This record gives sequence, C-alpha cells and structure tokens, in this order.
Amino acid sequence: MTGAVSPDRRRFLTAGAAVLGAAASAQLWLPSSARAAETPLPDGVFSLGVASGDPLPDGIVLWTRLAPDPLNGGGMPALTVPVEWEIAEDERFRKGVRRGVVQARPEYGHSVHVDVRGLRAGRAYWYRFRASGQLSPAGRTRTAPSRHSSGGTLRVALASCQNWQNGYFTPYADMLAQDPDVVVFVGDYIYESTPSATAVRKHEGTGEPYSLTQYRNRYAQYRMDPDLAAMHANAPFVVTFDDHEIDNDFAGEIPQDPDKQPHDAFVARLTAGYQAYYEHMPVRATAIPDGPHIRMYRRLEFGRLARLNVLDTRQYRSDQVTTQEAAKNPSLTMLGGEQKEWLLDGLHDSPARWNLIASQIMVAETDLLIGEGKQWFYDAWDGYQAERNALMEEFADVRNPVVLTGDRHLTMISDLKKDYADPDSDVVGAEFVGTSISSNGDQDQTAFHKEWDPRMPDNPHWKLLDAHRGYHLFDVRRDGIDAQVRVVDTVLKPTAAASTLARLRVESDEPGVHLE
Repeated sequence: MTGAVSPDRRRFLTAGAAVLGAAASAQLWLPSSARAAETPLPDGVFSLGVASGDPLPDGIVLWTRLAPDPLNGGGMPALTVPVEWEIAEDERFRKGVRRGVVQARPEYGHSVHVDVRGLRAGRAYWYRFRASGQLSPAGRTRTAPSRHSSGGTLRVALASCQNWQNGYFTPYADMLAQDPDVVVFVGDYIYESTPSATAVRKHEGTGEPYSLTQYRNRYAQYRMDPDLAAMHANAPFVVTFDDHEIDNDFAGEIPQDPDKQPHDAFVARLTAGYQAYYEHMPVRATAIPDGPHIRMYRRLEFGRLARLNVLDTRQYRSDQVTTQEAAKNPSLTMLGGEQKEWLLDGLHDSPARWNLIASQIMVAETDLLIGEGKQWFYDAWDGYQAERNALMEEFADVRNPVVLTGDRHLTMISDLKKDYADPDSDVVGAEFVGTSISSNGDQDQTAFHKEWDPRMPDNPHWKLLDAHRGYHLFDVRRDGIDAQVRVVDTVLKPTAAASTLARLRVESDEPGVHLE
C-alpha cells in the first residue's frame, strides 16, 4: 500500500538502477559453516538480475536464474547448484528475517523460485542471492496488505507488449520513479519474431524460437534490458502471457498457420515456450508446466480494497473466427468452462471494494467500420460475442469491476456496456487498455488520429484513444481509482522524457470512467 515514500525507500530508488551493480561490494551474510556447498561457476551468474512476484499478505516469490552466458543457453554446467537466498527488513540486510538454500536445477534452466512465507503484511523487504561466491543484485519487494485491511492506497502499474526490435523499454525508467506497489503485466513479454537487420535493436538468434534453448535465449535477451531489470528489482510483478510468448494469434493448441506448423510440432513448441516462460517469471510452483499446458489464471487479494483476477485468454479459447456471423456462435469460448466458472465465483463472492480483472485482450467492443454496420476485431472478445455479452450481464451484479488489458499497442479507455448492440445500454464497468512499452515504436500521432478518430461516433463507449508508448498508473482507494496515462516521447533511444498524457477517474459504485 502506498503512503508517503520513506527516506529509506527514496534512497533505494535514487541509488537507482544501481541495484544492478551494487551487489559486487556487498558483505556475505552467512558464516562459512552455514554456507551451502559451492560449485565453481563462471563469472556473471546473475547476469539476468532478480525479480519478485505474486505478493501475499505473508509471502512473496523471489526469482533469479543463473546464466553466465545468457544468449547461448545460459552457460551453466549440467549440474544442480545450491543457491543461498536472504530476505531482510532493510536495504543493508542488517535485519534479516528469512534465509535458506534452494537448488538451481539444469532441467529448469538453473532458474530459482523461492516461495517465502512468514512475512509481515503490507511492508517492503529487500532480498538477494548468492552462488559459488558470487552475490546477486539486491532487490526490493512488497507484501500485500492484511486480508482485513480496507483503507490506504494501492498503486498499480499496468504494462504489456514490449517488442525488443521496436525500441528501448524506456517507460520502465519512469515507472521506477513512480514507485508502484505492484506491476501487472498482461502479455507479450517477448516477441517470437525473427531478427530484423533494420530494427532499433536486433533480436538474438537466426529465426523464430521453437526449441527450449531458443526460447531461453530470447527471454534472456529481454531480461538484460536495464530498465526492465531495474523495475523487476524494485517491485513485485503479477504476470500473464498473451500470444507472442509462443506464436502470434495462437488459440489453445492451434497455431496461426496450421498448414506450416503440424499439430505435433506446435505441441512441442508450446511445451518449450511454456517452460521457458515459467523459468523466467516470478511465479509459484503452481505454474510449473505440464507439457503443453500451464496454469496461469489465479487470484490475488490486496486486503478488502482490491481483488485481482488474472486471466488466461489463450489456452482455453476456441479458434478465432473471421466473420460477424461466426463471432455470434454461442458455442465459442474465450475462457473455457472451468476458468469461466472460477472467474464468476470469484467476482460474485468477492469481499473487495474493487474487482480488478487482468485480461490479455480487449473486452469492450471495437467497431472498425465507419457508419452503418459493424466490423469487429476478432482476436479480442469481439470474436466471442455470446460469452462476452454473458460476462457483461454478470458484471451488472459485481461491485466495481475494472478490466486491465493490453495487446492493442494503444491506449483505449472505455465504459463497459451491458449490451453493445444498444447504445443506451447500462454501463457495468470500466476498461483500461494499456498502451505498449515499445511495440509499434514511435507512431505518427497525426496519422493515428486521422485513422481512428472517425470511428469514435461508432464507439461512444470509448473515452480516450492514443498511440504513444508508455503504461498506465492507478492509485486505488476506497472512494475511487485515479488513473494516469504515462507516456514517453520516444523509444528509439535509450533514454526518454516522460509525462502524464491524461488523468481519469473511476468512482466507487458508479460504473464507468471519466476524463478529468
């Protein structure tokens, strides 16, 4: 929960991106008699930094991956390596609260996921790792507030769509300065596209990733972005994936091009991609993949202030359709039966003031056709009309539903309507489609608005459209959510100037969103 930033927290932020290099001079924290048996390793095992995620009132997941040669499979020997970890109440690690040893195993790319419990609710902690005499960067994290806490402020950053080749991840530098309690990342953490000689930054490798080693190399490249690494080291992330972590526009076990990717080959690709995803994300053991399947939908509580439902809109969906008539088929599903029931139960039984839904793809209608008729965006919820409309009817009986979305590479903020066929239909919630971190690069704003503004009359539920790169920032309180659209002036250079493009407000118990 965010209050005034303490001097200690401010010093940690200003020390800055220094968290990535400061570890080298830190003191070892365990006496030699208590240290794990050490295996001599190459230098630079902590090249991918540290991260934390999925905060609980009493726990957090701590992550790192040993990778001295990150772009060539990791460079680790095929051995299980003991890794020491420590979490403390202060950035100098004088008030240690938990420590232990975890095994980094070659079958999981020498990644480490420590599910620490027994912590205090709603407070900052610092953590680090040690292996073979090498000390990791220090990270800062934060637990969720007490289950019965109902006041205060929760600061949430919404991010998605970071294409290495389209630009630098400069929005994270501004996000770091805004000091969110938690970052919600809703998909397209990596892109599977082939290297481009004309890109701002070139993808590693020689083609798309298909094997586990190739996916590991692609994730490692992204993890080495300094702004992303610094943000991971300063706040817990809650993550889910969309399509580019595997293959553009895939649905379940169906690739975008089944004529070129036979089913067995695509299942093998899913298996590799999901394992690499788990290996590089700060998630719990419940997300360890089972072959071509991974459990990512889950629920996190932030006291009685907010409940966060994290969706998986890729694994369980019916294949995309291409026509309006097909999109109305009531048998089509985005969530699958089990996940849909889980979501509705969690929304209707929620004790929270705010019911947040992290959805990879847009829920509100996009009518692309100017004038009479409709032309929908079929990869999003528009392509699953019956299930979306049924969900909107359920939202009418849910307290303060707010959907946090990515995918579109633009800011699109909307009222959620009970029936999009009726312009006078009740508003049942709000949706924030966050812009991309870097995908689409620096767009021509004039050309964007020339294309999209004429569609506004056909989509009266849209409140704001924009195509700058950046992220959204939310201050969640009992009486309302104050939202900022934070944008940068460029992602074509390693540094950028940031600003607030717009401020919006969602009032408690008044469905919809308003520009301020």
